[in-house]
Parts: sequence; structure tokens; C-alpha cells
Amino acid sequence: MTKEHRSFSPRRVAAITRITFVDLTRQKVFYGILIFAVVLIGSSAFMARLTFQQELQILKDIGLGAISIFTSLLAVLATARLLPQEIEDRTIYTILAKPVERIEYLLGKLGGVLLLLAISIVVMSALFVAVIFFREQTILSETARQMSASPADQLSEAMRSVRSSGLSANLLPGIAVIYVKAAVLAALTLFVSTFATTNIFTVFTIAVIYLIGHLQGIARDYWLQNSGGVVSRVFLALVALIFPDLQLFNLVDEVVAGARIPLELFAKTAALGGYYIVMYILLASAVFYRKEL
Repeated sequence: MTKEHRSFSPRRVAAITRITFVDLTRQKVFYGILIFAVVLIGSSAFMARLTFQQELQILKDIGLGAISIFTSLLAVLATARLLPQEIEDRTIYTILAKPVERIEYLLGKLGGVLLLLAISIVVMSALFVAVIFFREQTILSETARQMSASPADQLSEAMRSVRSSGLSANLLPGIAVIYVKAAVLAALTLFVSTFATTNIFTVFTIAVIYLIGHLQGIARDYWLQNSGGVVSRVFLALVALIFPDLQLFNLVDEVVAGARIPLELFAKTAALGGYYIVMYILLASAVFYRKEL
């Protein structure tokens, strides 16, 4: 086999990505999770009947929370079964017997999951935006009708208040960060699956890491307040480098409150997600190259 054939090929990665995506879309778990998330987001329009500000905030909180939970769940469940399933079906041997590098195989698998997550989050986000938009328009109509006899400046102020509580520009970076978080979980799950023996072990391990990731910030602050030594700081830095601080990818509260997400904060969060994805891919590649197949 020539060196040219064994060199890294984006075309082979794209082919594996396409095949992986098609296989994932055939899984019932994908449709089950997506339908459940869509129903939850859609039904959120009937869950809140408070003041318009509270209602729109609750709608955004429920919608973004549903998108975050179900994209994370889909990232873990879809990725956890990729390697074990292909090893069990022995299709991995056929693929690796061809001029395909193992890093290409891993990147293709991750690419298929990321494509699935991107389409899923677009579908859920479209429904979420539609729910907020139509409810916002209904509230605007009701406000205009109730304040028809009020002065024009009061009506205009009320309209601006409704619009500021509804759709806003910070929804896009908030949803984008949710996708980055799901991508990090997918890369982490892929890494764990390279040395895991079963899907259950992979999912359980990721569940523990997910819990650690959401409690890491609280534990770090508590530890630094009670023990600010050099050893503690080094240990916490190593933990932060290996285990993702998933709370950093949670911008839902800012979006719900209508606060503007600074470009610098979004860039730092995206860069942190990129760091974790690259690190987990490199670790997965190191383990996978040593795996006897």
C-alpha cells in the first residue's frame, strides 16, 4: 500500500461521515428523542399563562432547556453505540482493511454525529422560535386591544416591552453554545467508547462525568475558599483540563433574562469547546491505535 494512499484524506472522512449519518437516522432512538423534544417545546406554549413577561421568559426557559437536554442526550446515546456496534457487526474490520487511517475513521464517526446534532438542533430551534414568535404576536395583539384607549406613548412603551421579552438576537449565540456543549459530549463519548466494552459502561461513565462537569465550578469555588494552596490549584487545573466544566456552556439564564451575550464571552466558550473536542479526539486516536482489531 503506497504512502499516498495512507496519507490523511478529507474525502475518506467525508464518506465515513455520510455513512454514519445515514445509519444514525435509521435508529429509532433518534426519532424518539427528537419527537419528544419537539412535542415538549411545542406544548410549552400552553404551560404558561402569567404576565406576558413571565410567560415569554418561561417559554424561553422551557424551550432552551429542552433543546439543551435532548441534544446532550442524543449526543451521548448516538455516539455510545457506534464503535461497539460496528465491532459486534464486524463492519469495522471491513472499513479498516481499506486504505483508511484510524484517525479518519474516528473523525468520520464524530462528523456523522455532529451532522445529526446540527440537523436536530435546527429542527428544534425552528419550532422553538415559531412558538415564541406566534405567542409574542398574540400578546402584542392583546396588548394593543386592551390599551386602545391609552395614550400613544404608553402603547408604544408596552409594545417595546413585549418585544424585548420575546425574540431577541441573543437566542442565536445561546443555541450555538448548546450545540458546542453537545459536540463536546459527543467527542468525550467517542473517547470513552474506544476503551469501553459495552454501551452501558460508556453511558454510565458519561453520566458520571456529566454530573462532575456541572458541579465542577461549585466544588472549585468551595475548595479555593477553604484551601488556596499551590497543590490545590494545580489539582483543580488538571481536573479542569481533563473534565469539561459544562456549566460554562450554560447561557440559558442570560438568554431568558434578555441580557446581551458579549461576543468575547461567546468566542471564549466556543474556543473552550473546540479545545475539549480536539483533546478528546487526540486521546481517542491514541487509544484506538493501540486497540487490536
